[in-house]
Amino acid sequence: MTVPEVEAQAVPNDAFLLDVREDDEWHAGHAPGAVHIPLGELQTRVAEVPKDVPVYVVCRVGGRSAHAAAWLNQVGCDAVNVGGGMQSWAFAGRPMVSETGQEPFVA
Repeated sequence: MTVPEVEAQAVPNDAFLLDVREDDEWHAGHAPGAVHIPLGELQTRVAEVPKDVPVYVVCRVGGRSAHAAAWLNQVGCDAVNVGGGMQSWAFAGRPMVSETGQEPFVA
């Protein structure tokens, strides 16, 4: 099954952005307004993911998010993988924040 994919710079500013990375990756740097559900928790927390809007799924480089997007599409969501993940997000100059008080970076 092919998973829809967009580049980081094409993600709308008001999109529902789902970050499926681990806690340490999230704390180091993430997109403002993103929702954090680690991939390992996604099946038990899927009720937190809307089914009425496109969901843009991101991880570090795009592999985990592609798996997450494929599964979300199977359970009735409209999920799109963010190609290149947070590395591409940062490279494209998209905004990032951290939970550490330090300069955000992609861990």
